[in-house]
Amino acid sequence: MGPVTIHSAHPFLPPPEQRDQLRRFRGRLAAPVTVWTTGVGRTREGWTLSSVLVADGGPERPAEVLGLLDEDTDLADALTPDATLVVNLLDPGHTHLADAFARLTPAPGGPFRVGDWTDTAWGPRLAGASWLGARVRTAPGYAGWALLVRAVIEHVEVVDQPGLVHWHGRYRSLSQEQ
Repeated sequence: MGPVTIHSAHPFLPPPEQRDQLRRFRGRLAAPVTVWTTGVGRTREGWTLSSVLVADGGPERPAEVLGLLDEDTDLADALTPDATLVVNLLDPGHTHLADAFARLTPAPGGPFRVGDWTDTAWGPRLAGASWLGARVRTAPGYAGWALLVRAVIEHVEVVDQPGLVHWHGRYRSLSQEQ
């Protein structure tokens, strides 16, 4: 039996020049890590989203949150017009939670067993996290392969925490000390 080697790169990835160039470009854009949730009790649904944009508003046009969501998720089915949702902004201690809601890691009993959740008028919120409550404007349409969800922001709570971003295929912390 020969020696076992440890590679610094993923052994099954094709070389960079053979990878999807748009995915490589998108991977170089730092994206916030959020978990979008809706429902109460047994009707709770949630999914990790990093393709998120918050658009400021004013008296004539309300502020909105926009997100790109996989159409095959149970959350996509729940976000009908006028449905409420919570956008939970994750911090560096929430990487396991982010993976659980993205269905990348096991979460016995479901992803809501990971973390401490409290029901609000908009859906479940993660204790200790910044969050906003919103209401879906219209039925989601498509943006590329994903569903574009647009929701009017009705409530915002911000806590002093470092942000968590996804950049270049990994979770990274954003803090003032860096």
